[in-house]
Amino acid sequence: MKHLISFVLRHVPRKYLQRVSHWVLGVMAVWYRGEGVECPVCGAHFRKFMPYGRNPRPNALCPNCLALERHRLMYLYLQKRTNFFHDRLKLLHVAPEHCFIERFEGMKNLDYVTADIESPLAKVKMDLHAIPFAENTFDVAFCNHVMEHVDNDLKAMGELRRVLKPNGWAIIQSPMDLSRTTTLEDPAIVTEADREKHYWQKDHLRLYGLDYKERLEKAGFTVTEDHFVMELPRQMVEQYALPDQEIVYFCRKEGQ
Repeated sequence: MKHLISFVLRHVPRKYLQRVSHWVLGVMAVWYRGEGVECPVCGAHFRKFMPYGRNPRPNALCPNCLALERHRLMYLYLQKRTNFFHDRLKLLHVAPEHCFIERFEGMKNLDYVTADIESPLAKVKMDLHAIPFAENTFDVAFCNHVMEHVDNDLKAMGELRRVLKPNGWAIIQSPMDLSRTTTLEDPAIVTEADREKHYWQKDHLRLYGLDYKERLEKAGFTVTEDHFVMELPRQMVEQYALPDQEIVYFCRKEGQ
């Protein structure tokens, strides 16, 4: 199973996987039934989650809603740290994740807009370097695991800030090497093989380090590094199969 997942993720374009993976995994869910773990996004229980990743991580993917570790963490964070589930909010969701779309569309407090440059799941086609919305349009923006792909991450971050209303907030997560002090971004790294070696994936253009907060601040955000998962009881981390050390970057556009 791990080898098959690795092969598919390495060789099948993401836009095609997004169209069919939920149907395939719906069948697989039957084989994973049990009570070992729980997905906080969809509420399903399994003996364990499925492996996932180019170098597959065990206990990672919910076969019912396709939530990964980071998605389960974000959902809990939104519940426990934000006003997301009860205030009236206009939300821009860039590169929308399958596990969230139907749930967010069904929330009556949200005016929900999905957008991406190529995803078949998004309703608005857009380049993150030039977001086609006026400034001060959205209360909230989500943009996760995108900044490592864009040509100019500071411009893309600045565009997200531009379209937020004063005091609006965003969650902008990216893969990080927590052992690195500074982001690795080398114009000499151009081949797919070298990108995978240095940036962890062939379509990544950089690998963020602990200076990620500074890059978000350079784009104009006021940023809180929230170590939310490290504060949760160990039993909860294991129950939901959350990432052990992920930092949540809560980005606010200060009122003007």
